[in-house]
Amino acid sequence: MVLGKPLVVVSTLLALVAGVVPAAAALAERAPSREVPPGLTLSAPPTYAGAQAPVTVTLADEAGEPVAGASLRVERRTGDTWAEAAVVTTAEDGTASLPLTLTRRPEDNVVRATWAGDETREPQATGPVTLPLRRRNARLRVKGPDEVVDETSVRVAVLWTTGAGEPLAGEVTLQHKRKGRWRDAEVLDTDDRGRAHTRIAPRDDSRWRLRTARQPWLERGRSPVHRVDNVPPGSVVRLGGPDPRRSLPRASRAEGDGASPVITRVPGRVWRSMQGRTWHRGCPVGRPQLRLLRINYWGYDGYRYRGELVVAAPVVGQMSAALRDMYDAGLPIRSMVRADRFGWSARLRGADDYASMAAGNTSAFNCRQVVGRTGVRSPHAWGRSLDINTWENPYRSSHGLVPNSWWASRSHPRVAWRSSQHRVVSIMRRHGLRWTYGTADSHHFDAVPRSGKRGRDVHDEHAPVLPPECKTEVCD
Repeated sequence: MVLGKPLVVVSTLLALVAGVVPAAAALAERAPSREVPPGLTLSAPPTYAGAQAPVTVTLADEAGEPVAGASLRVERRTGDTWAEAAVVTTAEDGTASLPLTLTRRPEDNVVRATWAGDETREPQATGPVTLPLRRRNARLRVKGPDEVVDETSVRVAVLWTTGAGEPLAGEVTLQHKRKGRWRDAEVLDTDDRGRAHTRIAPRDDSRWRLRTARQPWLERGRSPVHRVDNVPPGSVVRLGGPDPRRSLPRASRAEGDGASPVITRVPGRVWRSMQGRTWHRGCPVGRPQLRLLRINYWGYDGYRYRGELVVAAPVVGQMSAALRDMYDAGLPIRSMVRADRFGWSARLRGADDYASMAAGNTSAFNCRQVVGRTGVRSPHAWGRSLDINTWENPYRSSHGLVPNSWWASRSHPRVAWRSSQHRVVSIMRRHGLRWTYGTADSHHFDAVPRSGKRGRDVHDEHAPVLPPECKTEVCD
């Protein structure tokens, strides 16, 4: 009985072993074996340009069994020819490896492998294989001043590197955002340090950035936005009180240096715009007696603009010289557009001077009636009168102050005058433009034509300047 117990244990163990062996065999049948593609293959993982790619060559027979000890020839293509890169021998698993340094040009990274075969196996060869490049990240920066004075330029520098800081030489595109869209401004070539520079002269607040195209070895790049504020070259006028009731589009920017006055006959396009507005049948002067003056002026915002006035030919030189001196003295003008821009006024029987004054506009010729005096022709109908900064220098008409009453009791050293000693009044007087009505019509000046008596340039006080009705009454 004692001897029987070990026999039971042994028999039990034998039964368990017998059960495990078939199960293990079944698992072995189900377990996948490592499949090696038959023939010769070549591969490498994506690798950065300039780094060594670990190239693997694998050789297997028709049954997929590795071929060990085979001598494989690896070649690299250079132009249209192949050159030997290395000869390697396969290990027990049928593989061999070698490092190859990749370039940035995919066509320079083409390789192939060949095996001459042996007594029982045919020669093998791979087709041309382009070793894959791993793209580096690009880093771009725009560096330069945060502001530029209008009508001047500033130097901006660009820097192009990889994400690791390696400088890159090549083409980068400088872009400028205009009207909500990024537009190409210039293509720059960076040097071996990844640097380039250029000059920009934006006329408004602007935004700039760089971009580069994607390349086989490099991701596309885009820099952070660099903002450049455009600041005025002149002094900004600081005012209190109400703003003009009428707004105008931004004037054209200045042309040339200084005031740059240009006097011409009235062009056809201007004359067509004047007809039915500032000029109509029955006016005391016509197109031959008028001139167009284009001149630069300082705006209230400190920027330079170009304005236009239609003026009587005999006095256009005086007005031009006076406005040039205002420019040189830094005395600003709110706006200067021809009065015909404001359309016809049935009330005034000419261009709408109420609207022009409400915009603070400076103007000259306008064949219309006096504001507030129906049936009386304005001195402006002869083109010898000049209204300057009408919003800050009101006119005391028969029906009250126009275009506002707030400024009537106030002055400003640059744009509003209540004394004949003000710099603007003094400049006008020096060029023969009388402050005819004083504070009763602060913005109004009348040009007294000059005559060359005795070879001197003097004022002819007897020349007709005002209609009879306006010699005793205020006429604007």
